[in-house]
Amino acid sequence: MRGRVAFAGMDAAQGRVLATAAVAVAVVGYLPTWRVVRHVVTIAHEGGHAAVAVLVGRRLSGVRLHSDTSGVTVSRGRPTGLGVVAVLLAGYLAPSGLGLLAAWATSHGHAPVTLYAALVLLAALLVVIRNVFGMFSVLLTGFAVFAVLWWAPVGWRVAAAQLLAWFLLVAGPRPVLELAAQRGSARGRSDADQLAGLSHLPALVWTGAFLVVTAAALVLGGRWLVAPVLG
Repeated sequence: MRGRVAFAGMDAAQGRVLATAAVAVAVVGYLPTWRVVRHVVTIAHEGGHAAVAVLVGRRLSGVRLHSDTSGVTVSRGRPTGLGVVAVLLAGYLAPSGLGLLAAWATSHGHAPVTLYAALVLLAALLVVIRNVFGMFSVLLTGFAVFAVLWWAPVGWRVAAAQLLAWFLLVAGPRPVLELAAQRGSARGRSDADQLAGLSHLPALVWTGAFLVVTAAALVLGGRWLVAPVLG
């Protein structure tokens, strides 16, 4: 009987992690849903810029999130140097980095911690948002996380944390691919172009680096999520 119960429990865990992975791939891969959930990626992207700007000692003026899923983070400080390079690097890498953290925590049995951490980060970002749509976007995302924590049973909280991790990991490379596809129209304005202006490396190299790192994060985070249930 114990063997059957354990086996059934393992099947349920396997089904949950694979189902959440499938949902994440579907919402990121299907254009109509991507246009909606991309706002969450923008929150992570601009949040990454903002957090690193504060960490390297720049003065953060504010963050704006727009209805077309674009965003801008304004910070003041030296226009050159490692600090501004770190700030520019953080944007496209932030969703995947947060996804890795969520995958590690969830795979180690800390699903509620993952969701509470998401709430804390969203609350911190809300303080520096400087436009109405940005406030609405962050508040709506925060309410969705809060609703799961407050009303959902334990199993659903685990599934939500896994879905969040999968979503951030799967979504991480897509904006980079979009950046590569829009190189002509976005020339001079993207993070990669600004990094090119601060270095001797062309923007294409920085875009490729973003893609390699986000793809590697997807592979590593996916292994962390799957390993506990596949043994």
